Amino acid sequence: MQLDGVHYLSGGAFLATSDPGYIDDRKGILIMAHTPWWKGTRGEWYVVIQFAFCGLVIVGPRIWTFDQTALGSIVGAALLLSGGLMIVTGALRLGANFTAVPYPKDQAPLIETGPFQFVRHPMYSGAIFMALGWALLVHSWLTLCYVMVLFVFFDIKTRREEQWLKAKFSDYAAYQKRVQKLIPFVY
Repeated sequence: MQLDGVHYLSGGAFLATSDPGYIDDRKGILIMAHTPWWKGTRGEWYVVIQFAFCGLVIVGPRIWTFDQTALGSIVGAALLLSGGLMIVTGALRLGANFTAVPYPKDQAPLIETGPFQFVRHPMYSGAIFMALGWALLVHSWLTLCYVMVLFVFFDIKTRREEQWLKAKFSDYAAYQKRVQKLIPFVY
C-alpha cells in the first residue's frame, strides 16, 4: 500500500521513497527481511531440526553397543578432530558471509577456496565426520543410525540450499560439477 510517498509492507514495515519502481523491485527482499524467523523463509526450520539431530547424536540413547577396539577409538578420535577442523576452517573462510541459516546473504560472493575446494558444504561435512567419530568413540550401533539420519537430513537441507545458491550465482552449476557435496571426493 502507498500513502504520500510512504510504502507500507507486511509486519508494520515501511519505506519512504518517491520511486514506486524501487519498492516493486525490492518488495520480496524487504518482506523476507522482516518476516518472523518461525515462518522459515530463509531455512530457519532446517537449523532447528539440525540442532535436534546433532543433540540426538551426542546425548541420545546408546543401546546395541559393539566391542571397543583401539582402532575404532583412534579412527573415531581422528574423525572427531578432522570434522571439527572442517567446521572451523569453513566458518573462518566464510568470514562475514557466514550465516546460521541456509539462505545466502545478499552481498555474499561464491566461495570456492579453502575447504570449499574439496567439498561444497564443509561445515555440514565436518558435522557428519564429528558425529561418525563420536559414534565410534561411544561404540553404539544406534548412534551410527543417528549419524545416517543426520547424513540424510544434510543431504535434504543442501538440496534446498543449493537451489538458492544456483539462483544467486550463475557459476554455481559449474562448481557443483567440479566439487562433491558432502563427502570430499566421494559424494
